[in-house]
Amino acid sequence: MERLVAVIVGLTLVLIGKAASYSGHPLLSRIAFGSCANQSAPQPIWDAINKFDPQVFIWLGDNIYGDIRRPFKILGKERTIGPWKNVPRFIPSSHSQMLSRYNMAKNIPGYSRLRANAKVIGTWDDHDYGLNDAGKEFPAKTTNQRLLLDFLDEPLHSPRRKQAGVYTSYTFGSPGKQVKIILLDTRYHRDPLSSDGSILGASQWSWLGKELRGRPSTITIIGSSIQVISNLSATTGPLFYMESWGRFPKERDRLFKLIRDSKRDGVFFISGDVHFGEITRYDCAAGYPLYDITSSGLTQAVEEVLPSPLHFIVRFLAWFTPSTMRVINQNCRYRSCTYGKPNFGAIEIDWDAFPVKLKIEVRDINGLPVIGVDISLSELQAWNSTNKAGQDRRQCSLEVMLPWIVRHRLAILIYAVLARKQFLMLMVSSLNLSSHQPSFFLSILEALKSFYHTKISWRKQDSGKLGICAVMQTDMPSKKCKNNKPKTGILLACFRY
Repeated sequence: MERLVAVIVGLTLVLIGKAASYSGHPLLSRIAFGSCANQSAPQPIWDAINKFDPQVFIWLGDNIYGDIRRPFKILGKERTIGPWKNVPRFIPSSHSQMLSRYNMAKNIPGYSRLRANAKVIGTWDDHDYGLNDAGKEFPAKTTNQRLLLDFLDEPLHSPRRKQAGVYTSYTFGSPGKQVKIILLDTRYHRDPLSSDGSILGASQWSWLGKELRGRPSTITIIGSSIQVISNLSATTGPLFYMESWGRFPKERDRLFKLIRDSKRDGVFFISGDVHFGEITRYDCAAGYPLYDITSSGLTQAVEEVLPSPLHFIVRFLAWFTPSTMRVINQNCRYRSCTYGKPNFGAIEIDWDAFPVKLKIEVRDINGLPVIGVDISLSELQAWNSTNKAGQDRRQCSLEVMLPWIVRHRLAILIYAVLARKQFLMLMVSSLNLSSHQPSFFLSILEALKSFYHTKISWRKQDSGKLGICAVMQTDMPSKKCKNNKPKTGILLACFRY
């Protein structure tokens, strides 16, 4: 009997100890994150997120789409795009409209289940801030800050309700197994996009310095609504530009220097905004590789704007656009190592491994990985600066350092396709095609050939001059190129000189 009592008491003490440990310092091993969720769109992805069963979910911005988007109009009284644009395409909505959209988002059944089982934290980006691409000049930022914090169930006494901006930090776990999550505000204090001014503002920079130089943690996750490592605008311009830290090079250099000077190990970034998922890495900033895992979006994704038979075009353009920072490995579903359908981010920490292992993935609507990277925590330590950074090549070249013709090859391809034969005549004013092939275009067409089964044909035309036709082989019928009749496919380009 005494032995039975002793066993019962012992088990009770163990259970009490475990309960106390979880309630006081729960060991954090599963984190999910996401961005870009249109409250009016279907959101089936919550089923996959709930199945992953995260302990913490992190919003990275565009948690709702609160501003009003006008349709594309080139002509007419109100022109939203083109050289004659006379009105902005996005306009702010009213306070009541913002509140209604937050309430709609908060009551989506799948998200409600997540809120019941996980701690939800987050920051904002432009559309939940109140206006596309807006910064510190936006007049409704103070009232919209209250709406965001209400959406996140921020306590009424929280310092976030008194400060200018929604930046904050959290620490989970006990000493030796702590995860620190720092959430930045890239809107409230941000200078205009073309200014190369400040993203964070003086007060947030001061706060961030204290956070990074403060009590150490095993892992530090910095959440930024916009991408930190990637600067695709350097390679997509002048066609279009995306917001990123790379468009504020002085601020990004300051961030890298702060991490390096703080001597803080185990730092990586998570981000959203761009409507596709990718993983990027920069090896020459902090003494160890800095990763940026981008998940975007929960509903908004680049492939969703096209019919499914044309999704291959988005994937080809993603692959063709040069990126010096993107992690290319065997964990990618598509050759571009990007993912343009709805997705979320998943972080798993194996505390029992030695050294500690991180599995970080972008997952699809079914919860299956589409991009991923496995990181040993020893790789994210400055003393181990000679590590292999996984098994990938060392990545230290910024996109802006690429040769001009490589950096702008996407624009060159698009302009070539649009201009067709006129473009060739402008670029090659005196070229004897019988003895010299236009290598400028062939390099582009060969790139297409290596990505998809593409044929380049050289044929005589009625004028007696040669033509070039690039055809992507598909089941869709092609157009005719003068007298050239390529095989079944989509005509990409046809030039005549």
